[in-house]
Amino acid sequence: MGFAFDVPFSVDLSGRVALVTGGNGGIGGMFCRALAACGATVIVLGRNLARCEAVAREIVEGGGKADAIAADVTDEAAMLRVKEEIERRYGHLNILINAAGGAMRDATVPQDQMADGGERTFFDVPVGAVQGELDLNLRGTWLPCKILTPLLLGQAGACVLNVSSMSALCALTRIPGYSAAKAGVSNFTQWLATYLARDGVRVNALAPGFFATEQNHALQFNPDGTPTPRRQKIIDGTPMRRYGELPELIGAMLFLVSEKASGFVTGITLPVDGGFSAYSGV
Repeated sequence: MGFAFDVPFSVDLSGRVALVTGGNGGIGGMFCRALAACGATVIVLGRNLARCEAVAREIVEGGGKADAIAADVTDEAAMLRVKEEIERRYGHLNILINAAGGAMRDATVPQDQMADGGERTFFDVPVGAVQGELDLNLRGTWLPCKILTPLLLGQAGACVLNVSSMSALCALTRIPGYSAAKAGVSNFTQWLATYLARDGVRVNALAPGFFATEQNHALQFNPDGTPTPRRQKIIDGTPMRRYGELPELIGAMLFLVSEKASGFVTGITLPVDGGFSAYSGV
């Protein structure tokens, strides 16, 4: 009996080896569990080994197949060691999912427009904070692709799935560094898809809209538990009038990693956003 995890539909990933960066996080960990439920051997990769091992142990104890590796996706030497370790343990990869990423508080601009007022503006945002967002989100996708994609060549169902963002498709206020980085991820997804199209490797991306996560809880709610104006603004801009729930990303992920479902799909960034990107606001 395989690992039990609720997936909207099942695809057969038996015999496939999948690596998920950011595999100890909310989205990455969920993807690890869903892949394992479909029969894949999952490599959980993140900076915190203990957290990666906890996800892998949950999968193994539930009857699935998983392994854990600690590495920083922005560190070339570390990623080269990951490649050597995968070659030693498995010899290849079939699926690479780049889910490592995130926004940084110090890189956030506190107002939608400078005229809104406030002591701190875009011009006070530390350069190092924005560079950190660019490194984690863009370099942290580009580098694993550069180093690990050769392990996909010649493998059944070979594919790369990057996690972009709604901020890559339309400029969002307050997060200029994160938005720029994710726009780069979507652009790089198209470039790599074109580059590898005749080598049997599909490359796509997901662009989540606004989802309820621990990371953005402060964006949604005040300390007293009341909703923030920004939360209501997001809901008003989403035709389905709600935030997404993380499990609603699983079906899109499985669709894009399954060659039977999406064998002729490459180079796209698929929005999962409740209609946010389709709505002009009027």
